[in-house]
Amino acid sequence: MAEANGGLVIRPMDQFEVRPLFGGDMVGLFTITNVTLWMALTVVAVSLLMVVGSRGRALVPTRSQSMAELTYSFIYKMVEDVAGRDAVRFFPYIITLFLFVLFANLLGLIPFAFTTTSHIAVTAVLALAVFITVTITGFVVNGAAFLKLFWVDSAPLALRPVLALIELVSYFVRPVSHSIRLAGAMMAGHAVAKVFAGFAGALGVAFVIPVLAVTALYALELLVAVIQAYVFTILTCVYLKDALHPSH
Repeated sequence: MAEANGGLVIRPMDQFEVRPLFGGDMVGLFTITNVTLWMALTVVAVSLLMVVGSRGRALVPTRSQSMAELTYSFIYKMVEDVAGRDAVRFFPYIITLFLFVLFANLLGLIPFAFTTTSHIAVTAVLALAVFITVTITGFVVNGAAFLKLFWVDSAPLALRPVLALIELVSYFVRPVSHSIRLAGAMMAGHAVAKVFAGFAGALGVAFVIPVLAVTALYALELLVAVIQAYVFTILTCVYLKDALHPSH
């Protein structure tokens, strides 16, 4: 936020700018940036919960052990229910994906933090990894029968080629929608919160209403952070189910 020519200027998109962590203006291929820092902190947070928090495995679990066990059982059941029993072998990958997205979203809610999942460059890599994994799995498990995913047997014969083309386009659009949904939701919420916070700082004694709005929006963003991690993960399970069982 800044004041220029007597007017209020709020720049909500500045919080998403990628900056070198140790000074300088240029961001190269191997430059350590604020994105690098917060992605590393995400990995540390996931490790603390799942490795350090549950290493004791006490009969009466601690809070961290309870959280780790609940997360484990929740994702395991999701994979089994959505993608099928034969998809459980992908459980380590899926729970890692869920925890990374979840903690990246939650850490981004800390004041002055950087939300790595608000960048399409991050979410696109995650979505492409899912897309490539699912596609390779589909051909490895089913061979050429994987192509049945694009052939709608229940449709009239004349419509099947048209539907096959639509299904094919839809399939290749998956990583785009998968990544944009997460990045867009996180970016929009943080930008709106920054706008309300800017108003609160500019209104002086009349800051109460914007502060209340920011508080309510923060609670909503906390919910969105969890829901978006869940949606990203359950879509991964749906795509995996298609790969393992391609028939319509």
